[in-house]
Amino acid sequence: MQNTGVLISGASVGGPALAHWLARYGFAVTVVEKAPALRLGGQAVDFKGEAHLTVLARMGVLDDVRRLQTGGADQLIVDTNGRTLAVMPGTFSGGDVEIARGDLSKLLYDRTSADCEYVFGDSITSLTETPAGVHVTFERAAPRTFHLVAGADGIHSNVRRLVFGPESRPVRHLGHYYALAGIDGGFGEQAMMYNEPGRMVAVGGSSAPAFFVFASEPLDYDRYDLQQQKDILARVYAGMGWRTAAVMEQVRTSDDVYLDAIAQVRIGRYRAGRVALLGDAAYGNTLGGFGTGLAVVGAYVLAGELAAARGDHRVAFARYEEQLRGYARVARNGNAGPFLAPATRTRIRLRNLIFRSGFLLGMMLTLTDKFATNIDLKDYTGASPR
Repeated sequence: MQNTGVLISGASVGGPALAHWLARYGFAVTVVEKAPALRLGGQAVDFKGEAHLTVLARMGVLDDVRRLQTGGADQLIVDTNGRTLAVMPGTFSGGDVEIARGDLSKLLYDRTSADCEYVFGDSITSLTETPAGVHVTFERAAPRTFHLVAGADGIHSNVRRLVFGPESRPVRHLGHYYALAGIDGGFGEQAMMYNEPGRMVAVGGSSAPAFFVFASEPLDYDRYDLQQQKDILARVYAGMGWRTAAVMEQVRTSDDVYLDAIAQVRIGRYRAGRVALLGDAAYGNTLGGFGTGLAVVGAYVLAGELAAARGDHRVAFARYEEQLRGYARVARNGNAGPFLAPATRTRIRLRNLIFRSGFLLGMMLTLTDKFATNIDLKDYTGASPR
């Protein structure tokens, strides 16, 4: 085929993972990222089950992920006086292997930057399908035409908006918000979590960000305005007990705060013409526990099907959607907000009971392992678009 150029929007995890496989199969790959540089830091992400680990192994990065893993430490759930009420085990929050999102992004970027073109500080402004491919315009760069375009740009996907319509259609607000804030620390090495009805704050670890979850109707704010996000957190967490006031004092001076809704993507299809969606852009469920694994597995399947179909996107996209539709159903099951920030003290006690009961916790872990492995991975060894 004459044109195997693929444009990927998003350089977090799904985008570089897709770039890795496409480059291996001989596609020319360009990745565009709105942020001015690779986004480091952020919360820990995890992989669980045979499917996730198999894809990482086939990528050749599993050993590096294990080398960089955070350890999945236990987290104490405490009362206002700091007394332990329950323990959230690392196996629950950290899966089989846990790694900081920024470390994973850098690992995948380092593995692909020599073979793929990365463009930071730019964003797609229009996508027009033509007989020759997809004509793409950008905020800063000159227009270009690509054979295919993949949206791996998160739950607020710009590609999805341009192709499938306004975000309000597929993205469902689930009644809670979460926030991450880089802080100086001083709260010890032990991870701790404190709840009051509808609010949660967690700290601990020398470099881990403070983590917040709170109940709220949809908020009107600019996701790129740091001060607006700080003001919202200050208002929501005013008067909260335990060590929250000391945490919020550090948040007030932090230049690394991210606030977003806990939301779920419900979209009827992952493809339209020469454009396909990947990861949270297609099947996101914030804090659902499977997002990173879904993105990495989705990248493996999408690239493999494109190579197996010799670049015929109509065949490849249909096969990709067929395989991921059932597997990604786990992203529709569950809402982390009420679990992390229960609405009443009674519900907080019931949630804590799960972590004090080996039987209940074991049932939850068994169920999540089943969801994570619910796909038969094809072997695309030898596939090539040429």
